[in-house]
Amino acid sequence: MHTVFRIIDIKPLNNDARLYQVNLQLTSDDDEELRILTKYIANQIGDGTGWDRLANLLVRIGCLDKAEELYNNLLEQTSNDSDRAHYYNQLFNIKYDRDDFLAAAS
Repeated sequence: MHTVFRIIDIKPLNNDARLYQVNLQLTSDDDEELRILTKYIANQIGDGTGWDRLANLLVRIGCLDKAEELYNNLLEQTSNDSDRAHYYNQLFNIKYDRDDFLAAAS
């Protein structure tokens, strides 16, 4: 696993609304909550290349513009018909999620 910290608490510093002290705790390699969360996220994101999984995650968290940009870049870089079909499908889903039905149909 990578280095992951758990947020313990967050406190403002010296009544300054712009600065905060964030107390962190390093998680262990066998942290059960982290393992469950990691497995859940992996199941939600699915298979594919790292870039495809990132784009899928961006869609899931509502960053549709960034996901669309990434899928368009992936589309330009591949010559594999199966990958192209997948990226076009994902771009359609993004347009559909935005209720942009005319763009989704084109």
